[in-house]
Order: sequence, then C-alpha cells, then structure tokens
Amino acid sequence: MKSLYIIGILLTIIIGSFFNWVLCCDVVTEEVEIDEVIVVEEKAPVINPLIIIDSTGSFNYEANDNFNFNASDFIILRPLEQGVEDGVMQLKEYVGNDASKFVNVTGYYENSETNNSAFPNLGLARANAVKNHLIAQGISSKKINTFGELQDGLPKQDSIYVGPVSFLITNDANVKDAELIVKNIKENPIVLYFDTGKSTISLSEEQRLKYQDIVRAMDKVDDVSVLIVGHTDNTGNAEQNMVLGKNRAEFIKAYLVKNGIPSEEIVTVSKGQEQPIATNDTEEGRAENRRTVITIK
Repeated sequence: MKSLYIIGILLTIIIGSFFNWVLCCDVVTEEVEIDEVIVVEEKAPVINPLIIIDSTGSFNYEANDNFNFNASDFIILRPLEQGVEDGVMQLKEYVGNDASKFVNVTGYYENSETNNSAFPNLGLARANAVKNHLIAQGISSKKINTFGELQDGLPKQDSIYVGPVSFLITNDANVKDAELIVKNIKENPIVLYFDTGKSTISLSEEQRLKYQDIVRAMDKVDDVSVLIVGHTDNTGNAEQNMVLGKNRAEFIKAYLVKNGIPSEEIVTVSKGQEQPIATNDTEEGRAENRRTVITIK
C-alpha cells in the first residue's frame, strides 16, 4: 500500500507539471503595431507669389516665388526659382503665338526707397529689369509694356522686396506715340554737363523722363539705337580733348548699360573741342561746351 501511495504522489506531480507547462508556458506572442511618426517639415508661407493672368483670355499662371529686389535697387536677385522661369517660358509661348497679346509689367516702389536709376522712379527701373529678362528668354520687346507705380507696404523679407512687380496680359500694343518720341528725342536730346577734367553724372527729373522715352522708343521702333557724343571746351590740347570727350561718352555708356540698355545698341563718339556751342573765352561758355549728348540714331 505504501508503494502504491508513493506512486500515486509521483503521478500527481508529473501530471500537474505537464498541465502547468501546457497552460502557463505556451505563450502566444502578439504582434504590436507601432505607428510610425512622420515629422513634416513646415514650409515657410509664400509671401507674394508670381501671378500672370490674361485680362482678355484664359491664361493663368502662379508660382511660389517671384522676381525679388534689394531695397533701393533695381537689379533682379538671382538665381531665380524654377517656378518663375517656367512661368516666363509659358508666357513666351502664349503671347508669342498670338499677335494680339501683349504683356504689361508694372514695377512697384516705396516712398522710403532711394531711386539710383536713370528712370523717373524705381518702379519703372524694376519693370525694365524684368522686361530685359523676358527679352533674354525670347519675348520680343514690342510685346512688353512697362510701368512704374508707388505702393507703400510692399511685401518684404528683411531688406529684400518680394515680387514688387505685376504682370497682366492685354491686347494693347502701346505703340501709338513711339514714332513721335523718336522725333522729339532727336530734336531735344539729353545733354549732360561736366566740370573740367571730371566725369560725373546726375540726371534731372526732365532728363529721367527723356531717358524713359529713349528706352521706350528702342523697344517699339525698329532700327533705333543710342548715340552718345562727347564734347569738351578748348582747355588743354585738341588731341587730349578728343580722348577726354570719348572717355566721357564711354562713362555715360556704362551708366546706360547699367540701367538696362544693351551695350551693342549704344554707339559712342567724340568731337572733342571741334563743335563748341558757346564761346570758349568765358567760364560760362566753356561750361556749356563741356557736354555729352545722348540721342537716338
């Protein structure tokens, strides 16, 4: 009996261990899904996107960037974003294929800015810079009209004006006065005066308006270029004065190139002391003779 008792105890231990192993140690592994955390980089908001619309049709383009300029400057900041370049190419295709389509480019400026350009205002200078970019991409100057407008509160990042230009496609060629402008410039050219031995320049408001007319005439009329003629008084010798007149003309040329007229469209010559318009016997007369004439040929 004692042996049977011991055997029973052993069987109980064995059976208990077996069921304990089956019920407790057969662990079912559950897959735990961990949601992947994706960090989305927050993009800076678009301050002033490039928008080109057709007031007479259905063309509409918008990019997340624009033509940008430093404060008190009219040089386009580069490189341009691809969206801006794509917009220019689409504009080229659209207006280039339609003889009735033209582009109005309006440049804006604020009262607080300084106008260091040859144009009547900084807005016109900025519009002209954009015009030159469009021309470089294959859009005819005859297709582009430029305007300048004062507008305070322009979109700005630090010292950079973001997109101070607007585009509007129109059916107005804006050429009705171009031939008259050419005639007026030839009759009343820009005349700049210099101190003896110096080459400095400062345009009056009237001269800035004439400069705008010259640029417009070159845009709209075929076979028009700028002629710059340097003159001197009779101080010094004739050979030196011929060189001085040429240097003054070249100085003005560099100024006009900076302000958007292509170098190849400007011709410079010197007349030295050969063509005085006043007597060289007085200081007043010599001052009138020290001049550089900007005209159209």
